[in-house]
Amino acid sequence: QVQLVESGGGLVQAGGSLRLSCAASGLTFRTYAMAWFRQAPGKEREFVGGISWTGYNTNYADSVKGRFTISRDNARNTVYLQMNSLKPEDTAVYYCAATRTRFASISGVYDYWGQGTQVTVSS
Repeated sequence: QVQLVESGGGLVQAGGSLRLSCAASGLTFRTYAMAWFRQAPGKEREFVGGISWTGYNTNYADSVKGRFTISRDNARNTVYLQMNSLKPEDTAVYYCAATRTRFASISGVYDYWGQGTQVTVSS
């Protein structure tokens, strides 16, 4: 049974930082590309960023480029999202996702999803 479990969300002031973690089990983690998505109330789920199975390739949405960094530790079966210079518009539920194909901004390519973790940025 595949599980993706996010953690690290919370309430932070604008300009602050948070690091999200996503621990994977039940799959051969090193063979999956990973991504982070987010969904704010009343909005569609949107791509935040992705990382290849090796960790060598990453891609980010323009809205977070230069502020967010994705990394992974294949020995720990964990992917991370370091979020700096947070803004109120970053408030959302953040989800990690796994795909056997190349990571992409389209949610439909992902095979597995976590349950999400809430991030709230106050102004």
